[in-house]
Amino acid sequence: MEQTNTLCQDGESKGGVLAHLERLETGVDRSRKQCEELQSAQAVGSALATKIHKLRCLRDKLRAEVKQRQARVKASIANVEPAQTVEISEQEVLEKKQENVKAILQAYRFTGLSGKLTSRGVCVCISTAFEGNLLDSYFVDLVIQKPLQIHHHSVPVFIPLEEIAAKYLQTDIQHFLFTLCEYLSAYSGRKYQADQLQSDFAAFLVGPLQRNSLCNLLSFTYKVDPRDQAFLFCARLLYKDLTVTLPTDVTVTCQGTEALSTSWEEQRAAHEILFCTKPLHQVFSSFAKKREMLNMSLVS
Repeated sequence: MEQTNTLCQDGESKGGVLAHLERLETGVDRSRKQCEELQSAQAVGSALATKIHKLRCLRDKLRAEVKQRQARVKASIANVEPAQTVEISEQEVLEKKQENVKAILQAYRFTGLSGKLTSRGVCVCISTAFEGNLLDSYFVDLVIQKPLQIHHHSVPVFIPLEEIAAKYLQTDIQHFLFTLCEYLSAYSGRKYQADQLQSDFAAFLVGPLQRNSLCNLLSFTYKVDPRDQAFLFCARLLYKDLTVTLPTDVTVTCQGTEALSTSWEEQRAAHEILFCTKPLHQVFSSFAKKREMLNMSLVS
């Protein structure tokens, strides 16, 4: 009986030790696996960290190269390309101006402006007229470059061409052409009136017609009846605005024994109004018609 109990106790003792050893072995295996997994994870993490580091280095290198290239491009633009860029820009501007000039000449030909393209740019012709009568023509040869230049012209020296060009040629070529056309047309109109007075109504004049080169200051002595030398009028016509064909300031005075009479004063005032509102030759045409009507009434 005692032997049997001893065996049972030893068996239980042996079984308890083996089970404990198995548990220890299992724990060791589990720990080893966890350690291997940890080492593997660490290895993967280290590899990823290395790869991330390499990618960051590549990124920084690429950023540096981009900045260097941008700096080289800026330096190149600052040192070399501005001339080319300006040249291209100026060429585009000049081409646009040339097209604008062509459009102006085509659209406004009826105003007296016409022209043709030349190897340098465009030659503009300004034809003047007054009361339907074609008068003188003038040309302006423009060089289409930057800045625009007047190569040749036939504009009279007393027309303020340089002043007009300084104001409008570089900024608004259409305004330049129309302003110049206004000056030339007004000058031709004033000259035409003075010429008509001298040629068609010389019988009304006493002495020569005095005028300056611009024909913006006229003075003359006249009579309303070519046969009456006793009573005379003296007129002074001033055209302050060089773009108009009617005087802005008119002074008429009387000469003769009846200069202070009411009737002659009324005529003098009426003449001033006529000179301000009608072309010069039309005023003397009205004097001639009144004289003809008076003669016809006397005859009848």
